[in-house]
Amino acid sequence: MGKGGGCVPSKKKVPSSGANPDASQPNASGTAPPIPTDDNPNSTTPSRNDEVSAELHPNSHPAPKLRIFIVFYSMYGHVEDLARRMKKGVDGVNGVEGLLYRVPETLPSEVLEAMKAPPKDTEIPEILAAELAAADGVLFGFPTRYGSMAAQMKAFFDSTGQLWKEQSLAGKPAGFFVSTGTQGGGQETTAWTAITQLAHHGMLFVPIGYTFGAGMFKMDSVRGGSPYGAGVFAGDGTRGPSETELALAEHQGKYMAAVVKKLAPA
Repeated sequence: MGKGGGCVPSKKKVPSSGANPDASQPNASGTAPPIPTDDNPNSTTPSRNDEVSAELHPNSHPAPKLRIFIVFYSMYGHVEDLARRMKKGVDGVNGVEGLLYRVPETLPSEVLEAMKAPPKDTEIPEILAAELAAADGVLFGFPTRYGSMAAQMKAFFDSTGQLWKEQSLAGKPAGFFVSTGTQGGGQETTAWTAITQLAHHGMLFVPIGYTFGAGMFKMDSVRGGSPYGAGVFAGDGTRGPSETELALAEHQGKYMAAVVKKLAPA
């Protein structure tokens, strides 16, 4: 009997199989019979209680966050510093999260030791090329080698052949951030020579332009970065990124997150 309905149960026996032929007819008291309950406890049909709960709690099952992969190579930590600050910018945008990955190292450990490269943070996982397909957007970071990307990042791009064959990355937004030793060492060329990698994959290059505002025009201190993306001047390796350089990296993260949200399917 329905809850609160005030109904008198019908004396007609409901057949054990099939629907009640009198279900839509009034019973002896002249009122409609109560709504039959579902005999199948495993039914996936939502009940009225479920519908009311969904109306009262529309965010009880929030949509999954959009994911921006921050994929980098860093030998001495300069690019990694930018990557970490960039993740902060991405994470600051509602509905988007940044995930840090490093590309595989190609140099043997004895060479890295001779170059006095510090050990890598094992909490940041290495990425496989196939994993890029799961990203909603990608930010690639790398140091320069004579005005273009380091060989480790180039080797990673060279391993994306299957993704290129399937055009799995086509339409995904992507950007760059870099590290160079000097002001004329490739802050712009390191990024724009990398655009060919995106073009062959059909990816959408997202530069930051001058969206950083007044920070892009400051001339009172040394600052890496360009309209192509964030950057740091490493000097002889002992100079770390300045607060302005880190702020530009954080801005790029926020900017990319906003673009990814705008391009995401409704």
